Amino acid sequence: MTMARLWINPRRLLANAQIRKVLETVATRYLVAFLNLVLLFVNAKVLGAEGLGLVGIILASMNLAVIFNSIFCGSTIVYFMNRYGMKRLVAPAYLWAVAGSAVATAGMAALGLFPLAYAADVYFLALLNSLIAANSRFLLGADRVGGFNLVFFLQSGLLFFVLLFYYYIWEKPEVASYLQGLYITNGAALAVSFLLLRRKFAEKESVAVSRSSLLREMFVYGLWSNVDNLAETLSSRLNYFLVQRFVGLSGVGLLDGGTKISESVWHISRAVGYIVNGEVARSHDAGDQRQTTLRLLRLTFGATSAVMLVILCIPEWVYTDYLFSAEFEGIANVIRCLAPGIVALACNTILSQYFIGSGRVKDSAYASCTGLAVLAVAGGVMVPLWGVSGGAGATSVAFGAMLAVSWAKFRKAK
Repeated sequence: MTMARLWINPRRLLANAQIRKVLETVATRYLVAFLNLVLLFVNAKVLGAEGLGLVGIILASMNLAVIFNSIFCGSTIVYFMNRYGMKRLVAPAYLWAVAGSAVATAGMAALGLFPLAYAADVYFLALLNSLIAANSRFLLGADRVGGFNLVFFLQSGLLFFVLLFYYYIWEKPEVASYLQGLYITNGAALAVSFLLLRRKFAEKESVAVSRSSLLREMFVYGLWSNVDNLAETLSSRLNYFLVQRFVGLSGVGLLDGGTKISESVWHISRAVGYIVNGEVARSHDAGDQRQTTLRLLRLTFGATSAVMLVILCIPEWVYTDYLFSAEFEGIANVIRCLAPGIVALACNTILSQYFIGSGRVKDSAYASCTGLAVLAVAGGVMVPLWGVSGGAGATSVAFGAMLAVSWAKFRKAK
């Protein structure tokens, strides 16, 4: 009877499959987040403040290079893969990863953003991560969500176990061990991603398109996607500088603590966002794209609201006596001010992935830029008046504006 119903109503089967993908992806993200949190405490004790700072500089430099490479190695792949096939995208993505990592590393070295002694590490780690990002998007575009999650775990979660081996069994508590661990885990993730994609590499090209035309389309799409990512990132961090100016570094620390706690719910929306992006990009029916987005938008709103309510119920003494220190008095109020914006941005992530997956990346970028502009104005007014809570409130206003713009554009989309 159940199978008959599923056969009669394929939408129910699709919805069940989507929910399984969402649960699997969310579980993987939270597992890795937990391991990374424990690893943060381990590294702080093993490497010390200076060693941890050096690792942070190297990772930040690597991530900047990966962001630069995402023009051809990011969500661009999922969109174009389902229109022109995978094989046409492999060469542009891989060559850009090689060349882009070199350009980005050289540029950051010239600006003195990291110690020159680690230039080779920044380059090779950026290259590995960019190739993994490309292969992960190929897996997502092919609806290989299980493989996508496996690669993510190997890249990010396996590091916890490798470093414990280096630190406590080999007894090498040093930055070099951390870097070697990164090479091992990223190398394993890249090797597994190639194995998972080996059949896709053998497929024939199905759509004829000139290489120059494809490269031009990919570059424009990827550039707008980068503008979107940069504006959204700044929208969540510009208030730090405003709080520093009007309150001081202690205020920034209080805001950052509340932000880190609140942002933990975004693992849900980011996981669901990957599913939305892949589902929308694979579909060429506008109605199906919208229904998929609305269904997962409702799921995201309900889940993130529920988790946020749980966080809001945590009394302040848990933060001041156990998680942080007495210096963080007032953090519960900061979280309350951030809560509406956290839920709003989680929902906006789903709509943003709909725009990106359907080729409307400019709409997503426009919403993110609107949020950034609103934050600049709201923060300039609210931070001088209400301090750290004003900064948190300005963030909620900005994220709410971002969601309003995205929703308006989604309603108009056909």
